[in-house]
Amino acid sequence: MKVCILAGGKGSRLAEETVIKPKPMVEIGGKPIIWHIMMHYSYYGFNNFVIALGYKGEVLKKYMVEYASLNGDITVNMRTGEVISHGNYSHDWTVELVDTGQETLTGGRIKRLAPYVGNETFMLTWGDGVADINLRELLAFHKSHGKLATLTAVRPPARYGHLVFDGNQVVEFSEKPQIGEGWINGAFFVLEPGVFDYIEGDHTQWEREPLERLAADGQLMAYRHESFWQCMDTLREKHILETMWESGKAPWKIWDN
Repeated sequence: MKVCILAGGKGSRLAEETVIKPKPMVEIGGKPIIWHIMMHYSYYGFNNFVIALGYKGEVLKKYMVEYASLNGDITVNMRTGEVISHGNYSHDWTVELVDTGQETLTGGRIKRLAPYVGNETFMLTWGDGVADINLRELLAFHKSHGKLATLTAVRPPARYGHLVFDGNQVVEFSEKPQIGEGWINGAFFVLEPGVFDYIEGDHTQWEREPLERLAADGQLMAYRHESFWQCMDTLREKHILETMWESGKAPWKIWDN
């Protein structure tokens, strides 16, 4: 099954980082956040990736081309320039990198991936968010209802500490918990190829007309994820993820190495 990752946005709210790299290449713990996302999918056995490129896509291409060499043993023939990889790196990944346009919106990027997906169920997420979602359970849920689209619904983290009062006395304090009410689109989609018919073209935003029409047609289901989820839209959120990683208790790190 193909896993599509949208990696073409400019990440303007991370401008200090994204002047020289696309947002999915911003690092957490010395690794690009897209690596963390791919490790998550790979843990559940999903190793075929299609990455939609846009802004500074060449940085992502270079990283993927060099990944095996940088993470395994190689022999370099200094006379001919030949590089031989000895294949002792751990990831059995196939990565297709697709230029989907500098200004293409999310729906347009998804539609441009149609030839790479074919007539098969596929997964889709953004290149800037991590979670501890059980992807096998997500896929089973999608298959159980027979609709065209499943999104993962999450409760976003609160920005500030949560207080519960008894009069003026604080009886409960939680530092930035998942909020108790309200659900939002957390990405981590499972989709049928029929969703491409809902996308008009490059200037279509996936989160608007396509999802609105899928919902109106009764073709959109929500997998409710109650546990950890965090996007990285701002430097503050990058710091939150970095702190979690450095603590050795990052909730999304479900793999061993």
